[in-house]
Amino acid sequence: MSGTSRTRPSGSSTALSEAYDTALLDLDGVVYAGGQAIDHAVEALGTARDGGMHLAYVTNNALRTPAAVAAHLTELGVPAEPTDVITSAQAVARLMADQLPAGARVLVIGGEGLRVALRERGLEPVESADDDPVAVVQGYGGPDLAWGRFAEASYAINRGLPWYASNTDLTIPGARGIAPGNGAAVEVVRIATGAEPQVAGKPLPPMHRETVLRTGAERPLVVGDRLDTDIEGAFNGGVESLLVLTGVTDAAQLVTAVPEHRPTYIDADLRGLLTGQPEVTGDGGGFRCGGWTASAEGGALVLEGDGDALDGLRALCAAAWSHAGDGACDLDADKAVTRLGL
Repeated sequence: MSGTSRTRPSGSSTALSEAYDTALLDLDGVVYAGGQAIDHAVEALGTARDGGMHLAYVTNNALRTPAAVAAHLTELGVPAEPTDVITSAQAVARLMADQLPAGARVLVIGGEGLRVALRERGLEPVESADDDPVAVVQGYGGPDLAWGRFAEASYAINRGLPWYASNTDLTIPGARGIAPGNGAAVEVVRIATGAEPQVAGKPLPPMHRETVLRTGAERPLVVGDRLDTDIEGAFNGGVESLLVLTGVTDAAQLVTAVPEHRPTYIDADLRGLLTGQPEVTGDGGGFRCGGWTASAEGGALVLEGDGDALDGLRALCAAAWSHAGDGACDLDADKAVTRLGL
């Protein structure tokens, strides 16, 4: 079941950690960036977990194994087991195992996380197009992945082998800023081959299927920083979502989001799990949240009032999304967004 068009962020009278049984948390840009915990993440997750919320970590990054991710989280102060981690490597391995013969040889362009996931599904990773693979799979291999690996993928795909990708995120956040992600590497191979891969990761159904199978969540909340993966994946799965502003999405992108990229809730960081969410009230004449009122006037979004900048952003989103309906908002939002300082 897919989501429906959202015209405003939702409110919640209770803490999100109490309203939902499981948080499906993205990692890069949400829990950590460049290997270091994001501010307030460790404390917020600990409090949510102690209150009974199940925490599951759902990442499109196929580089590391679930065991390695769990160990890293534990070192940061967020205790986790490998079974708490779901990766796009696992999702693409299940997709391939459903389509390829048992024991099939697969050319791997990526890291150890991808190789481990393939072996778990009874597939045999190989390193060369000359090792008689029957398919190619590509996942994020880290910043030091050699250029020759893209050539190896191209040789095999140009021979007619099917091509799979763990995910197509164009960017990945790090400690020094935004870097090219697996999607950028996929584009290199696409240009060289003219082929199109089958993709498993967020926002596509194979990742949602993998997550549901592994967590057993009954009332999950997707928590992410990306509109085109985390929030769209929640939309596609008919699941509610929390967008945090600690990763790649900024206020301007959120205001102009198309329907499948509109989150249920908006907050600055993971502390948003521990609180209720303020309600946005009003209609086409003006939308109010906290001390702010937002409206569409003369081809632009207008923001009046003061108070918590996040409340202003919620009001702006309501005005923009209501005006846009099933499309993207075409109003000038620069002045209103700049005023919030987000």
